[in-house]
Amino acid sequence: MTHSEQNAKGFIIAAPKSASGKTTITLGLLTALKRRNIKVRAAKSGPDYIDPAFHGVATDAVSFNLDSWAMPTPLLDHLLATTLQESDLTIIESSMGFFDGIETQDGHRGCGADLAEHYNLPVILVLDITGQAQSAAAIAYGFANINPNIQVKGVILNNVASPRHHASTEAAFKRINIPVLGSIPRDPTLHLPARHLGLIQAEEHHDLNLHLNHLADIAEKYINIDAILELDMTIQTPNTSTYIALPPPGQQIAIAKDIAFSFIYPHILKGWKDQGANIHFFSPMNNDPPPEHCDSCWLPGGYPELYAGQLANADQFIKGLQSFAQTRPVHGECGGYMVMGKTLIDKDGISHQMTGLLSHSCSYEKRKIHLGYRRAFLNTPKRELIHGHEFHYATVIDPGDDLPYATLTDGTGNPLGTEGGRRNLITGCFFHSIALQS
Repeated sequence: MTHSEQNAKGFIIAAPKSASGKTTITLGLLTALKRRNIKVRAAKSGPDYIDPAFHGVATDAVSFNLDSWAMPTPLLDHLLATTLQESDLTIIESSMGFFDGIETQDGHRGCGADLAEHYNLPVILVLDITGQAQSAAAIAYGFANINPNIQVKGVILNNVASPRHHASTEAAFKRINIPVLGSIPRDPTLHLPARHLGLIQAEEHHDLNLHLNHLADIAEKYINIDAILELDMTIQTPNTSTYIALPPPGQQIAIAKDIAFSFIYPHILKGWKDQGANIHFFSPMNNDPPPEHCDSCWLPGGYPELYAGQLANADQFIKGLQSFAQTRPVHGECGGYMVMGKTLIDKDGISHQMTGLLSHSCSYEKRKIHLGYRRAFLNTPKRELIHGHEFHYATVIDPGDDLPYATLTDGTGNPLGTEGGRRNLITGCFFHSIALQS
């Protein structure tokens, strides 16, 4: 890997497992550091739409995803360099457990540890010590020593029951020379509400800034922020040039954006803008049609299954989209794909008429999780390969009669069959695109 001469500062917040408190602690630190007039930015390891949106509110800046499996290295370099160059300090929130990824060649597993090793990023480990004390030190010792190229700088203890609980746990960390940088007591007021795909979206919180300031107060009280800032967190900014994850589908791109359609990756939008495309948002939930002057339309994922009745009655949106699709490309991902079909059955078993651009039908009544990385070979003459992922509970109950959009494998190459639909200028699929593979 080639680096520039420019040094920057950053670290990864990691944990042994999901639901350890990484997002809560990350948001508290970001908000507390911004209060100190430190220009801080965030990023997220792996595929995730929701956490980066919270990062963006906390920092007033875009939070990119950094995915070592789905993204070519030049794209990773470009996104990390862009983030580092625009901040005094960057905090990368790892996904799931720090070493959890798919079984593939080292460095391309999609886990936070890949980023830490490749970019020499220091690590601060968050440990939920519910039901344990000194044993937490053994976990941290394993994290610090399993790979000599990964540097664990310290730990933040979470869900600490009492001062006695803290003291007995910290004593074990002193024996292994890993500093305890924070100790967060059990506090249900720190939790953000969640639903089936994760946390409630940032834009749905009317009091989010109040909550972020509460998290910052907790961080200031229970985390030694000064000690964190004194750590050696110097990293080298990668040499980079602009790298486009997906070619823009048009020059003037209409993108649905509201409470039902919000899952589009910031790095994709950045790439389209870098290519000179213009983005025009519209809201199906407000019964808006795609802007007439646009030459393509993109319906992102989101939560249309929760608003199927309202969308079914959005006549101007439906008629406008149907008219648009007669002469210009329309693509839908996941939630957008569901709305492009004939019908969508909600959680109560009620069937709602959708736009009918494609002939499939979906149901959210009997929920089944579909989750994981995907390789998508597009049903085109060039057979382009896109890396992405699926995360949804709705299911296709009638595949319809459209041509398939793509042929899928999982992240390790196991075949999954065909996916989505293609009709004239209209395409749709359940998987979310992350990057075209060269």
